[in-house]
Amino acid sequence: MSVTLYGSPSTAALVVHWLLIELQIEHELVQLDFERQEHKTPAYLALNPQGRVPTLLLDGQVLTESAAIALHLADLHPQADLAPAPGTPERAAYYRWMFFCAYTLMPAYRDWFYPHEPAGADQAEAVRTSARAFLEKAWQEVDAHLSTHGPYLLGEQRSAADFVLTMLMRWSRNMPRPTDTWPALHRHAKLMKALPSFAEVYRREGLTDWT
Repeated sequence: MSVTLYGSPSTAALVVHWLLIELQIEHELVQLDFERQEHKTPAYLALNPQGRVPTLLLDGQVLTESAAIALHLADLHPQADLAPAPGTPERAAYYRWMFFCAYTLMPAYRDWFYPHEPAGADQAEAVRTSARAFLEKAWQEVDAHLSTHGPYLLGEQRSAADFVLTMLMRWSRNMPRPTDTWPALHRHAKLMKALPSFAEVYRREGLTDWT
């Protein structure tokens, strides 16, 4: 299998890189320099017209969207037991939380980090305030779920959704209320950060924060 990941440190590509390491998938990593606009070059836009990361080339097939890639990698490697069997109640819960990450948390984070995009620079502060309130409410919901049904999103069984969730928890590290100030989220993060693959993806990407 030929695998190439295009990413950039601390972006949504982190979870794909982490899963490639966790699943022991040999791959080439191409880190794009955002300051030099390498994600906006014609060659990269031919792969990913959105000009975003991650982009995964899997035997020549172009895959984008971090949550979708996580779903696919888990299905390709059932021996890792990171995805419940299709058609089961556990699979339905798995989809629920994966898309909660993609549809609820990720757009709100984009509003927090790029508040000028939705309504212009004049409304940036209002957008950020709204995004913070929305995110904290959403994280409270996840914490309540983990408190009752944890330690992982699906209970005792870790899944690819937990990897995506942990990446998004990390994104809050410099916000007014980081996610690991909630007790069940803190426990979840501690379990995920104890994985050898977490230390390895940090080493390869040169990351030192949120350890």
